[in-house]
Amino acid sequence: MGNTKECDSHNGGGVRGLRGLCACLLVFCFIVLIVFLITWAILQPKKPRFMIQDATIYGFKISSSPDLFTSNLQVTISSRNPNSKIGIYYDKLDIYATYRDQQITYFTSAPASYQGHKTDTVWSPFVYGTNVPVAPANGDALSKDQANGAVSLMIKINGRVRWRVGSFISGHYHLHVSCPVNIPFGNKNSDTSTTVVGSGIKYQLSQKCKVDV
Repeated sequence: MGNTKECDSHNGGGVRGLRGLCACLLVFCFIVLIVFLITWAILQPKKPRFMIQDATIYGFKISSSPDLFTSNLQVTISSRNPNSKIGIYYDKLDIYATYRDQQITYFTSAPASYQGHKTDTVWSPFVYGTNVPVAPANGDALSKDQANGAVSLMIKINGRVRWRVGSFISGHYHLHVSCPVNIPFGNKNSDTSTTVVGSGIKYQLSQKCKVDV
């Protein structure tokens, strides 16, 4: 009987010790969370600033019956991290073009990268598509816009980013970027600077993009 009471006493002490350890861990995690939230609020992270610098057109053709679009563009897009103490991980970036809210190219993936404090990152992906189906109304409008020397596209980026504060790295946030591209095909009255690049024509744009995180 004495041995049984002694075992019960030891077991009770072990349970109390385990509960104390769990309580200490919870308190520690709570303190870390509070410190991070206060630091995050003080730093006030700002979303990156995107700009489309130029677009080089190597192929741009719309056919009818059925309406199919074939294109090959190279765009130069820059991103600026305005934060002085927060880094940004770009884990996934899918780039594509739209016309009147319809996707007209395939997705092009940019390589994952890290952007330090107050630094710039530049991507120059090819955005293209071969015989991509488009709505009849959009195909007709696109043909007319090209003939009139005024095509307005939107280069879009969908991705995921993470923030880095010191050694802490946040979870993923969705990134949505929209960059307007106005292409003055053969329009002599346009102020857009153009340069012949091999078989393509480069249009200097320097347009700010809309960014949502």
